[in-house]
Amino acid sequence: MELRKGKELLPGRAMAVILLLCMSEMRAETARYSVPEEAERGSFVANIAKDLGLTGEELSARQARLVTEGEKQYLQLNQHTGDLVVREQMDREELCGQSEPCLVRFEVLLESPLQSFRAEVSLTDINDHAPVFLSKEIVLKIPETSMPGTRFLLESAQDADVGNNSLQNYSISSNDYFHMYTRRRSDGKRYAELMLDRALDREQQAEVSFTVTAVDGGSPPRSGTAVIRVIVLDTNDNIPVFTRNLYKARVLENSSEDTLVVTVSASDLDSGMNGEVRYSIVQNSEENRQTFKINPESGQIRLKKPLDYEETKIYEIDVQATDGGGLSVHCKVEVQVEDVNDNVPEVILTSLTSTLSEAAPPNTVVALFNVQDLDSGDNGKTNCELLGEQPFSIMSQADGAFALVTSEVLDREQMAEYNVTVQAHDEGSPALSVYKTLLVRVLDVNDNPPKFTQDVYSMSVTENNSPMLRIGSVKATDADEGRNARVSYALVRQEGKEQPEVSVNSESGDVYVLRPLDYEAVRAFEVAVRAADGGSPPLSAQAVLRVVVRDDNDNAPVVLHPPAEPSAQAAAPLELVPRWAQAGYLVAKVVAVDADSGQNAWLSYELAKATEPALFRVGLHRGEVRTARAVAERDAPRQRLVVLVRDRGQPPRSASATLGIALVDGFSDAFQQLNYAPVGTPQPAEEDMLTAYLIASLACVSALFLLSVLAISTTKLCRSRLGEHMPPPSAHCYAEGDFATDGVDVSGTGILWPTYRYEACMTTSSGRRDFQFLRPVAASWQCSSEAGVGKDEEALGNPQMADETEAAPGTTAPAAILPPDWPVGRTVHA
Repeated sequence: MELRKGKELLPGRAMAVILLLCMSEMRAETARYSVPEEAERGSFVANIAKDLGLTGEELSARQARLVTEGEKQYLQLNQHTGDLVVREQMDREELCGQSEPCLVRFEVLLESPLQSFRAEVSLTDINDHAPVFLSKEIVLKIPETSMPGTRFLLESAQDADVGNNSLQNYSISSNDYFHMYTRRRSDGKRYAELMLDRALDREQQAEVSFTVTAVDGGSPPRSGTAVIRVIVLDTNDNIPVFTRNLYKARVLENSSEDTLVVTVSASDLDSGMNGEVRYSIVQNSEENRQTFKINPESGQIRLKKPLDYEETKIYEIDVQATDGGGLSVHCKVEVQVEDVNDNVPEVILTSLTSTLSEAAPPNTVVALFNVQDLDSGDNGKTNCELLGEQPFSIMSQADGAFALVTSEVLDREQMAEYNVTVQAHDEGSPALSVYKTLLVRVLDVNDNPPKFTQDVYSMSVTENNSPMLRIGSVKATDADEGRNARVSYALVRQEGKEQPEVSVNSESGDVYVLRPLDYEAVRAFEVAVRAADGGSPPLSAQAVLRVVVRDDNDNAPVVLHPPAEPSAQAAAPLELVPRWAQAGYLVAKVVAVDADSGQNAWLSYELAKATEPALFRVGLHRGEVRTARAVAERDAPRQRLVVLVRDRGQPPRSASATLGIALVDGFSDAFQQLNYAPVGTPQPAEEDMLTAYLIASLACVSALFLLSVLAISTTKLCRSRLGEHMPPPSAHCYAEGDFATDGVDVSGTGILWPTYRYEACMTTSSGRRDFQFLRPVAASWQCSSEAGVGKDEEALGNPQMADETEAAPGTTAPAAILPPDWPVGRTVHA
């Protein structure tokens, strides 16, 4: 390797190259190497790793590779050693022609991190071509009058090599008339001139022949020969004369075929055939011969094909004017090709990162590319820009090298891929441009949590549902993709709370009720649902699931009043209705409740069965039992009503309440017994009932008299005994004369029935006082520590307070007065 800056700058330059390669902008100078053309495959060129300051292992780890400009790979990089070797033989003449220097450009591209290293290999010419004359025989017609010292231009030999290996010298074989001069053109090429040493004499020698040899400067040198035949012409003493020795012309490279380049003109003072001048192009190289043509009569030089500034910038044409006598003269035509902006810039992509994470920071390198334009001047100056508003920008690197980088943070949810269009244009007039589209896909990062479609999901289920019943679903979406968008669902369990009655499917979000629910136990509940994505780490969101339990008609109405149907042993309660009651008289009110809600708890009342259906009616919504008409004498004194209570559920549920009603003339004690007689007891005829009432009245009066006498005697006896054995009592008994219309209330041990009176005798034994109940009376007793003993006598002597109820014949009134566990003579300790 050799750097053009000189060997003395090699260490510093190499260090600068390495440092510059490590920079994010990746600016680097072009390193230059050289190799002989047609070098064998595997020939060593340079060690790239050494120049980069890397080891072979680092070079291999960073996946170094070569990116060449052409389609054919002439060089190869060994990633393990860093050696740059020849892959294919390179022919300098085939690649570059006569252009000098001949360069093979390439880039060394390093991955992870992305860097590029620009370099070029110069092909040094070897002497593999010998000079060649296009014509093996050169014929010169020289008049015999030519003066010694006259020069004659010879057709040049062609040598494909360049530099020292190109044609360097001409020589001729020994002869008596001529010797050879080698001249140099302005472009460095050499041509031959033949000089006449002494005058020719056609009469002595009409033709002179000798050989000309063209020799290059190679080692060893190569040569080519041709034969020169000099034909001596007869006397023609005037030669043609060009108006100018040098003609200059400018032609645009896009000029079409047959475009006039220049017109040369020569005149001859001779007359006749010796004065007729014809034009021809001599020193004709193959390139000139294919590009230009001349009209032999007019001297107009025209194009045979369009020119290309990028191939040849200037042409030199030798034009010869010959008169009819064979005298000739030469002039030069210099054709300068003017550049036209006819080459579109070319974008060469050297590296592209087709996928890019959305978490990539700004100034991340996406692609590296070069822009080339074969034009010159402003026509060859290029620039790049992006079309449209996109989160990318272009950074200029070395000459013609650019990098596409991110200008801001990407968001895959807004744009998953970008078609980045790069426009490369030159500065010609008009400017030419080219477009290159790069596809960049953005890779997803888990930066979006799931999002529920609703903050609160409301679902309902009817009670008594079947287990694992689906009642709906929750739905959450995630703006990410792939695994990051895969949402799973779960209930959020809270410590200290019971396990929820529902479950959620982790994949579909379907909500299931685990077990049957009871509306009367729970009417609604809320749980939290979490949706988590599959990212790492996962992101989650929560929503509230509210489950409302709908009521089912699974509860029948419950009658609170009247109480349920009594047992066979207990007496049915009665409602008393006076016989003077008119229509609309309130008899009783049926009170019922339903544990359900809504229309399942809307109750309606109707009369299902009655002894006299036309006598009573029931309020549809309030359950009030009223008389439908006035009570008549013919109506049976005992009535039985069955009230049906029904809800409005589907299907409806119902309950019944049974009412016993007694039609009485008043509310005296004589009719209290009716409350405790069975409702279904057969009734005598009206005449028998009247007789029974009379007999009962007489019996009651007699019994009352006897009871009063017995009570007075017993009271006096008790007082005398109490006065003898104990101090005045601090507690006395008295009776109230209020009568209850309800049934008998049977309580526990030691509690008196509130609807009855009892005769009691208080005794003292062992320092305590005992009450012994002798027999019941039809009034209730109350004890007071403030009442005196005299009230007992007053109560016993009061007919209203001491009324005694006797059972009608054939009834069980005495059994109803006292329950089995309260026999006469029971003692209560005070």
